[in-house]
This record gives sequence, structure tokens and C-alpha cells, in this order.
Amino acid sequence: MEILPHDLQAYLDAHTDPEPDGLQKINRDTHLKVLKPNMLSGHYQGRVLSMLSKMLQPKLILEIGTFTGYSAICLAEGLAEGGVLHTIEVNAEMEEMLNSHFKLTNVEKKIELHIGPADAVIADFEPDNIDLVFIDADKRNNLAYFELIIDKVRPGGVIIIDNVLWKGKVFDGNQNDADTQSFRKLNEQIAVNRQVEKLILPVRDGLLIIRKK
Repeated sequence: MEILPHDLQAYLDAHTDPEPDGLQKINRDTHLKVLKPNMLSGHYQGRVLSMLSKMLQPKLILEIGTFTGYSAICLAEGLAEGGVLHTIEVNAEMEEMLNSHFKLTNVEKKIELHIGPADAVIADFEPDNIDLVFIDADKRNNLAYFELIIDKVRPGGVIIIDNVLWKGKVFDGNQNDADTQSFRKLNEQIAVNRQVEKLILPVRDGLLIIRKK
């Protein structure tokens, strides 16, 4: 869902760097071949992720939830020299498509794809070592993922969680389904967590930006 009015979003898109050719193809492929293509980060959010990564110049990025690889590529654009992005996808059927999508870009060699449950991969990372994390997987486990990775992130490192406005439902008192309640719980617990600084950007469905103190 787009939280911002359509005409404002169109204006933002028009005044943002253009979508790279490889990402345009991934965008098209996703809409043609994959169920729920709206899960794709897309042009504007992709450029936001790329910009944030370039500002941080991380050496180690962890992404939880790869989908068709769009956001992984955007984040990998900002890696420091010799840096690597580890991305975790639970659906093994996506592996062939993901590898073909990564080959469309100049960051293919900087991306390591892990197929399987996220908790097993996360356990292998050293404490205080990850520079940037992007969480965009099964929504009801967002808080669990945050709790798994917070000690793995270095002081000053950043965690980004997608979809935290959840189609506008989190601020609609008439909406109380399980997913909406899980996002409310996540947002409320992060808001009072003194380990981190935080803010929500109204980009597409909401990006929660968290900086570890």
C-alpha cells in the first residue's frame, strides 16, 4: 500500500534518481511471474534503501527476506570496498530466479544468498559485527527477528524494518487482526527501547529506522 497520496508519490518518483535497468527488469519479472508482486520494494523505496546504504557504507549487511532480490541489490549498492550482503530466503523455489536476477547487476559478487530458516543463519554471526540489517520477511516474526539480531549489530549500526504502518491499519482503531496487532506491538516496544534511537518514515507502507546506541 502507498501511504502517501498518489499524486505526491508520483512527484517523488519523478524527482528521484531513475530506476537502474537491471532493477527495471526485476520489477517487470516480479509483476509477471510472482504472486503478490506488491511485496517488491519498488523504485522509490529502492532508492531510499540504496541512499541509506551509501550513507552508511557498510561492510556487512544482513537482509531477512529476499523475495525476488530487488531490495538486496539496492542495499548492496552502498557496500564498502570488500563488503558483503547476506540475504536469507526461506522459499527454496525462489533460488533460481534470485540467482538470475543478481546476475543482471554489478553487485552479484557482493551478495551471498542463504536458503532456509532465518534463525539458523543469524546464529552464525558474531556479536557487534553487522553494520546494517533490513527485515522484510514474515510479518508476525518481526519482533523476534529484531531480538535475534540486536546483539549482532555493532553500536552505531542500523536496522530497517519494512511495512510498519501496515496499510494504515496500525493507526486505525477499528483494525484488530493478528498482523495489525503484531505491528502495533513491534512499534510500541521499539519506541520504548532505550538501546536504540528510532523513527518511522512514511515511505510506501512505512519504514522503521533503528540506530543502535
